[in-house]
Amino acid sequence: MEITLNGKSVPVQGEATVLEVARREGIWIPTLCHHPGLPPYGACRLCIVEVKAGGRQGLTASCTLPPAEGLVVETDSPRVRERRKVLVQLLLAVVRDAPEIRELARRLGVEKAPFKPPEEKRECILCGLCVRVCETAGNSAIGFAFRGSQRRVSPPFGKAAADCIGCRACAKVCPTGAVRFEQAGDRLTGEPWQADLQVARCTSCGRPLAARLLLDFARKKVVCSDFEGLCPACRRRKVARSVKRRG
Repeated sequence: MEITLNGKSVPVQGEATVLEVARREGIWIPTLCHHPGLPPYGACRLCIVEVKAGGRQGLTASCTLPPAEGLVVETDSPRVRERRKVLVQLLLAVVRDAPEIRELARRLGVEKAPFKPPEEKRECILCGLCVRVCETAGNSAIGFAFRGSQRRVSPPFGKAAADCIGCRACAKVCPTGAVRFEQAGDRLTGEPWQADLQVARCTSCGRPLAARLLLDFARKKVVCSDFEGLCPACRRRKVARSVKRRG
């Protein structure tokens, strides 16, 4: 199967979406809510492309658009560029200082946001990455709450995230830095979830290892009969000694 991207015929080699095909071909399409380890979501709309033929014509999110024989797509048409600029202007009005948003604005030629910023300072852009990664790799400790302009990401009932295991996957995927974890001594705290977790130490050297709830979660999820709560350095030394003895 082949599709046409920006006037060039390209083969589809098992990719599930036009975004994947474009990235394989080295074509830049901006995204914020997309992550290769998570299912497509189509929330940020920055990955929009223009379908010219072979499907429903118009603007659509490339992260949810499956390739099809005869599909003709423009990834950088005037309509696409104009829509992306408006989206980035809206993002700048909400999270002006986020490095990733500023870099997107630079690449798209957006110098300022003509929209009035909200009275309350915000960092979250509701991309949904933290919620989705928590469902996939974490413990479903957070979710979306409310609707419309009041929509936000929150633990249940807006209280401290009792189900947070401290995996920090949400902070890893957050594109604006709205999610932050800090470790001090034997405590790991996370905002804005109000997470407060005890940190376990390596059973060999005593160095801080990970949140105790995360280790308990891993023991239940992963079949590992020799799990001893060792840090990576101590585990490597143990494996090296074992190999040396066998040799």
